[in-house]
Amino acid sequence: MQDGISTSNKKVQPDEKQVLSDEEIKTQAREVLYKNMVSGQKGGFDYHFTKPSPDTYPFQYFWDTCFHIFTLTALGEVDMAKKHVRSLFGMQRPDGFVGHMNYWKRLWPARVTDLLQLRPRDVLQLYRPHMSALVQPPIAAQAVLRIYQHGQDLSFVRELLPKLKRYYRWLAENRDFEGEGLLSIITPFESGMDWKASYDPLLRYEGGKAGPLLFWKVLQVDAHNFLKGYNLQAIYKSNRFIVKDAAFNTIYAQNLEAMAALCRVAGDEEEQRYLDQAKQTAESVFRYMYDEEDAAFYDLYGHQFRKLRVRTGTIFFPVALKSVPDEVCRRVLERHLLHPDGFHVPNPVPSLATDEPAFNPDGSLYIWRGPTWVVFNWFMQGYLLEKGYEEEANELLLSVKRLITQSGFREYYNPFTGEGNGAKDFTWSGLVVDMLNRQQEEDKKAGR
Repeated sequence: MQDGISTSNKKVQPDEKQVLSDEEIKTQAREVLYKNMVSGQKGGFDYHFTKPSPDTYPFQYFWDTCFHIFTLTALGEVDMAKKHVRSLFGMQRPDGFVGHMNYWKRLWPARVTDLLQLRPRDVLQLYRPHMSALVQPPIAAQAVLRIYQHGQDLSFVRELLPKLKRYYRWLAENRDFEGEGLLSIITPFESGMDWKASYDPLLRYEGGKAGPLLFWKVLQVDAHNFLKGYNLQAIYKSNRFIVKDAAFNTIYAQNLEAMAALCRVAGDEEEQRYLDQAKQTAESVFRYMYDEEDAAFYDLYGHQFRKLRVRTGTIFFPVALKSVPDEVCRRVLERHLLHPDGFHVPNPVPSLATDEPAFNPDGSLYIWRGPTWVVFNWFMQGYLLEKGYEEEANELLLSVKRLITQSGFREYYNPFTGEGNGAKDFTWSGLVVDMLNRQQEEDKKAGR
């Protein structure tokens, strides 16, 4: 077994005996979800969703909703999870598109960046429910599959499968510009990891730690897309910001496999088509993103698939793909996650390597440039358990339990001190409940 992930610097953290119990954490997670839950009717639509936080993020967000579904099902709230999915796809366009933000009760965008993320025609229709013009990591198929696994409701699968098919078809037809199975994002906000440091070289931002200049450079990208009317072919041709994000495409490949599983459950003949798509995407991730010398998977930019050589917390996401050779997975994990380097901190997993110039572990407008987010631990724990890294997976879970015990359900945490920053009562941190269930299932299998 490889050396465990560091849990040094315990003077500022509660030890294992002092962390909240599993039941206490589950109770608090449920309270946070229900505190942030919103439902009603508007413009002929029924909506039901959970805000990521009470004030900072007031809308229904795409991948946030999917995270809520993982937490809700882990808490046994299957019917509530179904309502969230139905609301998420409530305004789906006939061509299959679903925006990264659904504006239901509160119709006006909260920030100027949100306003620029609407199609120009939708700006004139802010008086009624509408969607943004952007996408987010496409984790919806896994969310629906999770609901089925917990409820065995075949009728629900058959209800959602046509919507999911249209959605993933839209992605393939409109964001796989080169036909390689890799999806492109057209603004940093589409990755779900706003201000991600790997995009700095493309934005021509050389300031290291983020500041107002970075804000304006990102704003210019959104303004460019807005002025193009979100015409995707025109945006691609201009090549202003065309990025194939490693995490985004890993999630895409996983969800194509989830689509195949849903088709199999429903007796749908398209199962093989999704398996073939998933294989193509996974092979392209390995072919184009993996850097052998650095043992890392990098984001790509431009028409020529150039690597963005910045070590963010997503450089090891593709190890979760089945087609990536085991030896490669071991090299990536041993280089970046299991042994001392830029990701070796008391509270893993930091969103950026500590030795990158842009690293900032503290609270900031410019997030995803250093702090620890529970979603990284959640994603990697599942892979580590599957591959037998039980000690390391347990350390990721214990780290999250420490963070929540010390600082509550926060948006992100300082990877050294465990201090919570960003939004309070933040629902993403509720993914710890799914982590707890995974660990319990693994313990049962091992007879512990």
